[in-house]
Amino acid sequence: MSDLDQLTQSLARNLKRWRGERGFTLDALATRSGVSRGMIIQIEQARTNPSVGTTVKLADALGISITTLLDQEQHVTVRLVPPDRAVRMWSTSTGSSTTLLVGSERGGPLELWAWTLVAGDESASDPHPDGTTELLHVTEGVLTLVVDGEPHTVPAGTSATFEANVPHAYRNDGETTTAFTMAVSVPPVR
Repeated sequence: MSDLDQLTQSLARNLKRWRGERGFTLDALATRSGVSRGMIIQIEQARTNPSVGTTVKLADALGISITTLLDQEQHVTVRLVPPDRAVRMWSTSTGSSTTLLVGSERGGPLELWAWTLVAGDESASDPHPDGTTELLHVTEGVLTLVVDGEPHTVPAGTSATFEANVPHAYRNDGETTTAFTMAVSVPPVR
């Protein structure tokens, strides 16, 4: 079984499990997430690989991290994630990408991401649930962080934090590659 097939199977199994644990019907999850009922059925039956945006919407609606939707080893004391087990969630033909490095559910979903944006690339995100915080640290180049329509220049060596319950985007307006690490903290479902 390929890595993509394993990822698809884990997502199907975990989405169905968490939807059941939350007591959400297909219609309730569709309403909470903005993802169609048909798409949720396809994901739960491992018939499709959803986009990052769709996966984020489902995780947010369930109050869990993307890691939980994709991972099989949630109940260990120490979990090591070697580079070949990190999950590439988004990439472009020009070389931009984002990789989910590791995540945890304790105290609410917490995720650690590695980003690379080549010159001219951008990735936009829908608002996350209220109380979601993103922290990032630029290690290379200059990032243009756009939060609720307002751009912020974040050069290498600089960190930023913001409430991510508004539309936001990560953009490379420069001429060289931008790299940054990002942590996302989502409040638990109440």
